[in-house]
Amino acid sequence: MGYVIRIAVAYWIALSASLAGAQEIVTLPTRGSVTQSYFLTSAPKQLQAVAVLFPGSGGLIQLRSEGGQPKFSAGNFLVRSRTEFVRRGVQAAILDAPSDQQGGWGMSDEFRLGEKHLVDITRVVGDLKERFTGVPVVLIGTSRGTISAAALGARLGSQLGGVVLTASLFRAVPARSREPGPGLSRFDFASIAVPLLFAHHVSDQCQFTPYGDAARLSEKYPLITVWGGLPPQSSECEARSQHGFFGKESETVEQIVNWMLKKPFLYEVK
Repeated sequence: MGYVIRIAVAYWIALSASLAGAQEIVTLPTRGSVTQSYFLTSAPKQLQAVAVLFPGSGGLIQLRSEGGQPKFSAGNFLVRSRTEFVRRGVQAAILDAPSDQQGGWGMSDEFRLGEKHLVDITRVVGDLKERFTGVPVVLIGTSRGTISAAALGARLGSQLGGVVLTASLFRAVPARSREPGPGLSRFDFASIAVPLLFAHHVSDQCQFTPYGDAARLSEKYPLITVWGGLPPQSSECEARSQHGFFGKESETVEQIVNWMLKKPFLYEVK
């Protein structure tokens, strides 16, 4: 009987640990009837930080539950690299577009820069800080997601442990394009008071995210320069190219996490 009890206790301990670290979809009320959802990855064994991940384009990942399991579009650099963060002690919260921005292609640049987005993400950051006390919360954006990370990083200030901008949208996208907007062309990076890191592929061919713009900023801010990877399997402004650190995801995330955790990190990933 004692053996059976020990087995039962071990089972419930394992089950409790599994549930505590389970992946989930979190949906928060933010602005009246508007909700903001995010996907929370499984918990790392030793939690050291939380990363709020902002995908590119319109920020739509089609977050949903199917058969009791979270489902979402996983092609974006940050989304497909989520387990690389978890392996290194960082819990990841992947943002979807809020409920009132689910139509069309998602959030515009103006929305990302605006007050409504700030209200939504302030609620998310508050929820994460309640869940995971005592660890820093860092905003990380890629491509168009850098607009969110930068603008919110400037306004959330001391609530954050830092901001990371990868494949930053430095240039405005002209009106004739499918997704026009100012990008970060008018943004003052000095308005971000918390630690700021850039990561950029030296061979990023997207015309709105030139490496040269990141290199010029490296005089003031740390920059992780990434080389190499796999041959592109998408257009130059999409995620499976050098713009999305294709084939260098693990190495890039490793150095980003080292910076987040105030460990020595490589300025060049080759």
